[in-house]
Amino acid sequence: MFKSLTKLDYLLKETFLGLLRGGWMNWAAVSTVTVLLFLFGLSLQTSWQVEKLLYQFGSQLEVSVYLQPDTRIESIQPLITKMPDVATIETITKEEAWTKLVKEMRISDIESATQELGENPLVDEMKVKARNSQVVPNLATQLAKLPGVETVQYIDEVVRRIAQLHQGLNWITLIITIILTLSAIAVTNTTIRLIVMARRQEIEIMQLVGATSAWIYLPFILQGISFGLVGGAIAWSFISVIQQFLGKLLVNQPEFIQVISNRVQLTPAEIFLLPLILLSFGAAVGLMGSLFAVRRFAKG
Repeated sequence: MFKSLTKLDYLLKETFLGLLRGGWMNWAAVSTVTVLLFLFGLSLQTSWQVEKLLYQFGSQLEVSVYLQPDTRIESIQPLITKMPDVATIETITKEEAWTKLVKEMRISDIESATQELGENPLVDEMKVKARNSQVVPNLATQLAKLPGVETVQYIDEVVRRIAQLHQGLNWITLIITIILTLSAIAVTNTTIRLIVMARRQEIEIMQLVGATSAWIYLPFILQGISFGLVGGAIAWSFISVIQQFLGKLLVNQPEFIQVISNRVQLTPAEIFLLPLILLSFGAAVGLMGSLFAVRRFAKG
């Protein structure tokens, strides 16, 4: 037990001394890993939130029907009510929609805002809820054919566009992550090699007294892992600051934006998992960079 503690104490001291001797090159490696993990963490968090948004939208069964300016709700509502796939109908007049919009824009004088535009620019709207998700496309087609209907929109279109955006962001994230990962490994590799070369004389003495390669180069490997862990911790702190800033910023936003932001909040499990992933990824990058660095010297 005492022997094991002595070995651990030696490894920790050698790792710490190596970090001190690395100087500015250590910060070059840490900063590169930090940038990698910061962008990766943000993209991963965004991906989780977009998936939540897709799930929220995908569970909706509502079709929005926008009428032509000269068409009133009373003339078309009976036709929609008779459709077998319709569950409920919610009507929103253009006056109600305009009043709500002006309030969300925090304009206190509604009449003045209306006079500046000349007239209410909105149209009457009907929110038609389908009986199940399978009939939504067919119901939207039937509603679009009704006289007086200008536009029909339903969630599937929004979901499709968000899904395309999500897929595009994932591909961009993957490419950037690969490039930055290779860069981080290369910088870590260079940093560890310079540290090993600076301590070449000490290493030769240890080899003469019979120390194994694993025992000699293990502190350098731990230094590489330390680069990754420190970079992960810094990246997570930056992400946390951004989250707090956005949280304060969203407090003063319209209700609609606040509702969406509340729906895409990370779960406690995801909040715990994100820093764990960043630290693990950083440690893996540091490990690979240091292994590539010491392999050449160990073989020599």
